[in-house]
Amino acid sequence: MKKLVFAAAMTVLGFTSINAQEREKGDIELAPYVQYTSSFFNGDNANSENSRSSASFGVKADYFFNDRWSLRSGINYDSMGAKDSFDEAELNYINIPLNANWHFGSTRKWNLNFGVTPGFLTKAEFNGVDIKEFQEPFQLGISYGVGYKLEVSNSFSVLFDFQGLVGVTNINKTVSDVTTLNAGSGFGIGGVFKL
Repeated sequence: MKKLVFAAAMTVLGFTSINAQEREKGDIELAPYVQYTSSFFNGDNANSENSRSSASFGVKADYFFNDRWSLRSGINYDSMGAKDSFDEAELNYINIPLNANWHFGSTRKWNLNFGVTPGFLTKAEFNGVDIKEFQEPFQLGISYGVGYKLEVSNSFSVLFDFQGLVGVTNINKTVSDVTTLNAGSGFGIGGVFKL
């Protein structure tokens, strides 16, 4: 009898967890997060540069079209640049991703997102010296990522995800014949709140 009751309870819990993370059209999720980021430069004369480690943070927002697709946007503070043994370039951006987000798996706890991210330069320093006037104030990047939501309740989950960005616009303002593009990726953790 105990085995029968246990099996019935597990079946009910199984169906509850299967449906718990599925979202409907019009649902909105907000996810404040922090992220460990590694960034570097692509382009001309970028071969000698090493990656620069930093922290990023922001708020992601998903608007659901159905249980599989959402539009992910938000506002992120990303510190990018590069570093080698002697020099460090630090470029900070306010980024606004515009990504399609595909939720997959039987319980839709996994997601894969991709799109574009416009970014606005807030700070540019080379070895502590302000170089903002030599950098383009705007960049455009291709953004992508994959994540997993660990459900705590139907309205709250913990998000673990990997995000990447590859710049497609030259960040050099004054040296037009030298192309420098930002690139970076990071692992983050956040809380997902269903509104």
